[in-house]
Amino acid sequence: MKELDLFLSYLDVECGLSRNTLESYRSDIEIFLKYITSGSKDIPVSAISSADIYKFIHSQRSRNISANTIIRRIVALRMFFRFLTVEGHIKEDPSILVDKPKSWQRLPDTLSYNEIEKILNYYSTEKPLDIRNKTVLEILYATGARASEVSNLKLRDVNLSAGYIKCFGKGSKERIVPIGEEAQSALKKYLSEARPLLVKPHSPENVFLSRRGKILSREVIWSIVKHSAGMVGLRGRIYPHLLRHSFATHLLERGANIRYVQEMLGHSNIATTQIYTHIDKERLKSVHKKYHPRA
Repeated sequence: MKELDLFLSYLDVECGLSRNTLESYRSDIEIFLKYITSGSKDIPVSAISSADIYKFIHSQRSRNISANTIIRRIVALRMFFRFLTVEGHIKEDPSILVDKPKSWQRLPDTLSYNEIEKILNYYSTEKPLDIRNKTVLEILYATGARASEVSNLKLRDVNLSAGYIKCFGKGSKERIVPIGEEAQSALKKYLSEARPLLVKPHSPENVFLSRRGKILSREVIWSIVKHSAGMVGLRGRIYPHLLRHSFATHLLERGANIRYVQEMLGHSNIATTQIYTHIDKERLKSVHKKYHPRA
């Protein structure tokens, strides 16, 4: 479509956008054009209506396209049609009636406390790697730490006597997170019994080590979570961040102050933490719908 080529030329010459950004705009707009033509010949841009754009958005959401991707495509279309209107290629901008994109938040998945218990109790032998794996799981759930933060956790960041660890999140922002008795006990056992057997002459000061004495990578942590969940019969997409989501949700369900949860998660904006309050509301709604006689 010549109008699309003109738009991309404008973004390139006038706006100086990168090649990757230009290709992203091209791809998003072409996906829209392909949808509204449904395989037929090109239709004139002047024939495209707001209804076409709304139908496209609905189709994207029904296909479970991520919210961020849909928002990006709406932005691309709004810029495209605004350009066509200003340049006189169309008289009216069909996207002007389309609501400005908002962040449609998809509620994060969580595990129930019973499911968490099954995962945490899977590794029960005295083998060094099993002790390590159980401790990794305990720390993930006890602190809500990210896999990368657990991977990078140093010995100097652990204070067993005070019962807390230091996490370094995005932007190397430091935060102190308490650990409960179960996680504290598991960590003490790992440090005294299992880690000394994994240490090699070249080993770093990281708490968690691989069988070769190297840093335990995020990928291995991911596999530990997935393997333990699969072995106890949990299905679906299981990943380390799911324990972080569950950590926050379970705290709030039991009455924890959202500001404290925000601090433990390392969120700079409380709005990010508030999504977990929506999870609790959704859970209450589902319970009401299931058990109330007039739901």
